[in-house]
Amino acid sequence: MKLAVLASPDSWYAADLRRAAAAQHEVVTLPFSLVAATLNEELRVSSDGRNLAEFNAVLVRTMPPGSLEQVVFRMDALTRLEAAGTCVLNPPRAIEAAVDKFLTSAKLQAAGLPTPRTAVCQDVDEALAAFERLGRVVVCKPLFGSERRGLTRLIDVDLAVRAFKMLAQFGAVIYLQEFVQHEGFDLRLFVLGQRVFGMKRLNPNDWRTNVSRGAKTEPLEVTDAWRELARRAADAVGAPIAGVDLLIGRDGREHVLEVNAVPGWKALARTLQIDIAALVLEFVAERASSRDLA
Repeated sequence: MKLAVLASPDSWYAADLRRAAAAQHEVVTLPFSLVAATLNEELRVSSDGRNLAEFNAVLVRTMPPGSLEQVVFRMDALTRLEAAGTCVLNPPRAIEAAVDKFLTSAKLQAAGLPTPRTAVCQDVDEALAAFERLGRVVVCKPLFGSERRGLTRLIDVDLAVRAFKMLAQFGAVIYLQEFVQHEGFDLRLFVLGQRVFGMKRLNPNDWRTNVSRGAKTEPLEVTDAWRELARRAADAVGAPIAGVDLLIGRDGREHVLEVNAVPGWKALARTLQIDIAALVLEFVAERASSRDLA
């Protein structure tokens, strides 16, 4: 398989895929920022001058920041590339849905999945009313972003007012979720087609359970119920490859927090002692082959 990986040149994940590919696959790392398209007799989508249609598949491993025009164009270009017959993973529409927390939450809710109560608005007074409705303990999240960057827990009305005014001043959307009391751990479920791998992330010193914030990890035996939840969550946004964060409250109730359509596997591979990169390559090759035969 000839695989284009849209990632930064120093991406650990692109390097891990090249390691796992060895001589079996050709893995070429290309930048998202140099994606371009031409429309003449036929469509040509390229990156750094390389025609992406020449690859068996394109794997999206980053969503770099950019202007609204840049982000929209990048997704549109990949959508047209996919429509022309190239296997793109994850599909552009899945990436668009997963990167937008409101759209993700709405799709999870529509699929009947358990999620924390959520309020999204653009007005300070409306945000304060939501703060009250959600129990005066909320998590304020940026609408776009992943790996829980920019999360703030608000438990004081005066601090909430300041935060909401600042967000409104910058023209930001105010995204609030009820804070789910938990026991200092969550579950990261890695969906790869029909397979689901899992680890527990524990952080007794911070309500955020990210590994980047010092959380420890341990292998998780994924139950049938958790596997079903993870696959339903991934299906809700249309992502065959996904990272699903599952939080169990102190009352025992499960909550699907997020779906990441560009999921990492560094900590997961280390925790489970499994070559996730090799499995990703195997899965992408199968998807590309089935698309070629269709």
